[in-house]
Amino acid sequence: MMHEAASSRAALPIERLRVGAFRIPTDAPESDGTLEWDATTLVIVELQAGGGRGLGYTYADTGVARMIEEHFRPLLLQRDALGIPALWHAMIGRLRNLGRHGASAMAVSAVDVALWDLKSRHLGVPLVTLIGQVRAAVPVYGSGGFTSYSDAQLRAQFGGWAALGIRHFKMKVGRHPEADEKRVRAARSEIGAAARLFVDANSAYTRRQALEWADMFAHEFDVRWLEEPLPPDDLAGLRFLRNRVPAQLEIAEGEYGYDLEYFRRLLDADAVDVVMPDLTRCGGITGFLKTATLCETWMIPMSSHCAPALHVPVACSVRGMRHAEYFHDHARIERMLFDGAAEPQNGVLEPDLTRPGLGLEFKWEDAEPFAA
Repeated sequence: MMHEAASSRAALPIERLRVGAFRIPTDAPESDGTLEWDATTLVIVELQAGGGRGLGYTYADTGVARMIEEHFRPLLLQRDALGIPALWHAMIGRLRNLGRHGASAMAVSAVDVALWDLKSRHLGVPLVTLIGQVRAAVPVYGSGGFTSYSDAQLRAQFGGWAALGIRHFKMKVGRHPEADEKRVRAARSEIGAAARLFVDANSAYTRRQALEWADMFAHEFDVRWLEEPLPPDDLAGLRFLRNRVPAQLEIAEGEYGYDLEYFRRLLDADAVDVVMPDLTRCGGITGFLKTATLCETWMIPMSSHCAPALHVPVACSVRGMRHAEYFHDHARIERMLFDGAAEPQNGVLEPDLTRPGLGLEFKWEDAEPFAA
């Protein structure tokens, strides 16, 4: 009886779930190797329990918000918010007939982040402390350089990041291959020879095209990172490239990994030099930490994908993290609509240890004009 009473007192029933979707226009037309867009959709989840709140989000479609409302609300209300593994598996189970990947995984991710934020706020500690901090800050690389940018826009963006102490830069390639040599030359000229330059093809190439461009990027411009040259499921193709590209050029992949099985297959195929999980897609903080353990087992480094404000706590809690992506669209939205979003100082992002949880507060009123 004493054990039952203690368990009851320790529970933290979820009392309220609030979901919102917001479509924020880009500040200029944007495109990469295979896609064009003019807005980014942000899906917000807020959980309330015991007088406290937890915040989570993902960058997805408005349908993700509807999925959370319709399928996860009944699973969450009055359940113990501190029992994150049980709730995570309950959400995964609910997706059996809906499909586990894509939008479904993004819905799980947003809720899982809110649960972790709620738990750490309830305990009165920063999320990075709850998980277990292994470094004070995480280096970032500036990510943008869209194929829709003029050379002047690309130079201005990279120059702005350089002023923040950032020394790693990533640009998009592959949409207009005939222009890429000139664009990469402009980027290298702007950041100088000492900075690291990355390129991201967003699956624009065939295997042979990727090999040809990899040689040019590496030998002509000292590019050190080729991201997603092929479709993410072409593991044999990625291994083909990894075994043939110049030694200085790393193959990076993983942003479209939605479950642990994908990352296991990616690693088992010996297909990449760096794994890029995105906690807004791979099952939230729970999924990200599972993936980190897998990567540690294979001794392959990690670099987080997008959503920089969300990734700071986990990036500072995972030993194998190399750096985090400071993606232009998401960094801009997080500065606009969140209080507490970390900004780079001397090329790193540092968690705020004076604020519990993620250290973020969503500005619901400021976001209202963008409501989708």
